[in-house]
Amino acid sequence: MTVESVKPEPSTATALREPPVAGGGVPGLGHGWRMVRDPLAFMAQLRDHGDIVRLKLGPKTVYAVTTPALTGALALSPDYIIAGPLWESLEGLLGKEGVATANGALHRRQRRTIQPAFRLDAIPAYGPIMEEEARSLADRWASGRTIDCTSESFRIAVRVAARCLLRGRFMDERAERLCVALATVFRGMYRRMVVPLGPLYKLPLPANREFNRALADLHLLVDEIVAERRASGQKPDDLLTALLEATDDNGDPIGEQEIHDQVVAILTPGSETIASTIMWLLEVLAAHPEHGDRVRDEVEAVTGGRPVAFEDIRKLTHTGNVVVEAMRLRPAVWILTRRAVTDTELGGYRIPAGADIIYSPYAIQRDPKSYERHLEFDPGRWLPERSKDVPKYAMRPFGVGNRKCPSDHFSMAMLTLVTAALATRYRFEPVAGSDAATRVGITLRPNRLLLRPVAR
Repeated sequence: MTVESVKPEPSTATALREPPVAGGGVPGLGHGWRMVRDPLAFMAQLRDHGDIVRLKLGPKTVYAVTTPALTGALALSPDYIIAGPLWESLEGLLGKEGVATANGALHRRQRRTIQPAFRLDAIPAYGPIMEEEARSLADRWASGRTIDCTSESFRIAVRVAARCLLRGRFMDERAERLCVALATVFRGMYRRMVVPLGPLYKLPLPANREFNRALADLHLLVDEIVAERRASGQKPDDLLTALLEATDDNGDPIGEQEIHDQVVAILTPGSETIASTIMWLLEVLAAHPEHGDRVRDEVEAVTGGRPVAFEDIRKLTHTGNVVVEAMRLRPAVWILTRRAVTDTELGGYRIPAGADIIYSPYAIQRDPKSYERHLEFDPGRWLPERSKDVPKYAMRPFGVGNRKCPSDHFSMAMLTLVTAALATRYRFEPVAGSDAATRVGITLRPNRLLLRPVAR
C-alpha cells in the first residue's frame, strides 16, 4: 500500500448546502450520549444520512464527514488544521508543542527534525532490534500457558520504540507502567471529547483522580527518559539526540517543554496504536487459524526454516495482507478531527470558519459501499488485482498529506515481522475469561484478550 498526496478535486456544486442534522440527539448532551453508549455503530450509520451531517456534542455543533473521497479532500485541504474535540482532549497528554498537535511553521520544523529517523532507507537499521524483540517475545511464552495480550503487546511496542528511537534501556516495569497509565488516560480523554463537561472533570471524583494520577505518571516517565540521556552524556545517532540538539528558526536550542512534548508524541501514541494493532493481530490469529497456517507456510517457504528476519519482510505478501486487513477492520485510530480556518466548502456543503469536523476511519474502512463482504476478514482483498477496486481514501491507516504518520514504514515493518515470528511458532486459542469485545477509547483495543499459545 502507498499513501498518495494529491490535490482534491474542486466541487461542481453551484450552491452550497447546509448539512443535515443527524437524528437521535438527547437534550443537553446532543449526540454525545450515543457516542458514549455505542460510538462505532453510531458513526457507521451516519453515511445513511448524508455525505456530511451535523452532530451536537454537548453545546458544540460538529460536522461529520462520512465518505472516503471527502475525508481525502479534508486531509489535503489547507482550509483545515489539526484541532477540534480529539486534539483538545489529547493536549493534556501530548502538550501543545509536539509534532502531533502543532500546526503551521512549527509543525513543518518539527517534521524536518524527526523525519530522518523514519526515512525508508533508515528503517533497515532497526531490523536487528525488531528481530530480537520479536524472538524474545515468542521465546518468553510457554506452550499451553495463558498470556495477557494487553501487557505483552505493550511491552514489545514500548521496547522497540525505546530501543530504536530513544536508545533507552526500557525495563519491563516501565512498559507495565505505560500500559496501565495509557489505558486510563485514553479512556478518560475519550469521555472528555464526546461529553465536554469542562469544570466537572476538575472535581475530586474517583474517576478524575485516577485519570490525573495516570497522566502524571506518563509525564514522569518521559522526564526520566530525557534526564537519563542528559546524565549519561552519550549522543547516539537516534531521535532523542536529534531533539536534544535541535534548534528553532532563530538558531536557538528548542525549549525543554518542546523536547518533552516531542518525546511524548513519539513514545505514547505510537506505543498505544502499535500495541492495539498487535492485540488485534493476535485475536485474528486465534479467530482465523487458517490464516495463521498460511503465514507459517509463507514464512517457511521464504526462510527455508531459519528464523524470520527483517530482510524477509518484502517477500511476505500474505503476512503483510493479514496485517493490513486487521487494520482495516480494527483500526487503532478510529476517530479523527479537524477545524476549518476559513469559511469554506466540502462536497458542496458550507463549512463555516471555526467549525469542528469529525470522521471515523473505522466507519470508512467498513463501509459496504466501498467493500464487498465488508465485515468479512479477507486478506486477499489486498492483492493487486483486487485492491484496485477499493475506492481512493477508503483505506489510509497512516493518514494522508502533511499529517501522514511519519512512522508508517517503521510500523508496517514491525507489525509484519512480529506477526510472522509469532504465527511461525504458535497457534493461538482463546481461554476462559477472555473478552475480545472492542474497548472504545481514543483508540480501539480488545477489552481483555487472553490467549493460549500452542507450539506448532
